[in-house]
Amino acid sequence: MSRLNYHHLYYFWSVASEGHLTRAAERLHVSQSALSAQIRQLEEQLGQPLFLREGRKLQLTELGAVVMRYAEEIFALGNELLASAASSEGRGGTLRIGSVATLSRNFQDWFLQPVLRQQQVRLMLEAGSLEELLARLKAHELDVVLSNRPVLADDKQAWRCRTLARQPVVLVGPPLDAGQDFHIERDLTRLPLLVPSRKSEIRLRFDLLCEEMGWKPQIRAEVDDMAMLRLLARDAGGVALLPAIVVRDELEKGLLQQYCLVPEVEETFYAITVQRRYLSPLLTQLLREVE
Repeated sequence: MSRLNYHHLYYFWSVASEGHLTRAAERLHVSQSALSAQIRQLEEQLGQPLFLREGRKLQLTELGAVVMRYAEEIFALGNELLASAASSEGRGGTLRIGSVATLSRNFQDWFLQPVLRQQQVRLMLEAGSLEELLARLKAHELDVVLSNRPVLADDKQAWRCRTLARQPVVLVGPPLDAGQDFHIERDLTRLPLLVPSRKSEIRLRFDLLCEEMGWKPQIRAEVDDMAMLRLLARDAGGVALLPAIVVRDELEKGLLQQYCLVPEVEETFYAITVQRRYLSPLLTQLLREVE
């Protein structure tokens, strides 16, 4: 068999990833006919079709699925090679971090301080959904993903999920007048409450606590983004449920007051990596800093 044309393989991988010829052609900035011709040449070399058409969508054949697994490994290794070269540039290098969009900005700032102090290090920080970031981590386009949700390894991917920190969850609100106090059992049911959305681990634990204690809080707003929840906690005048680190600055300045710790509820922060032949020394150093 003649030598494999990796250009053809890359075009196949792009189409298979998109599942659609038109979208892949647009992303690659080539015509559909040129893209089809490249894939056809690969099929001719392998002696079997790689796609079956189902309407406008393309489905992989049995051989196509096998080729796709090889292609994913090949191009992931290529990305890993480039990342390894980038992180080996002198004493500096590049560290590529993905951060779940709902993650506390204050926590990210705390975690990244050791890197930010190194002027020779280039930091690339990208936000997105956990699913999007894991796909990029799998392709070795990121060195690590920061998340407040854990992921479990399975037979398809050996994720490595490391606990970075656990933060207490508190109820905060406007500073109370002298002589006033806050009792969670008494006040939780009568004051407007701002909480994370049901996609949050904090919210799930809080709802379970309320169910166990028989509390029926008056929820005024459910917020998916911690930065927005922080703003509402500061400006809306209600009681907010969130990790203490999220409103650290507001508490220090007296703009908000911590009413109480919420029992049995905390937020856990994770660093998610994937098994690699070469782990970035910058990442190794950063993870060692938080031990």
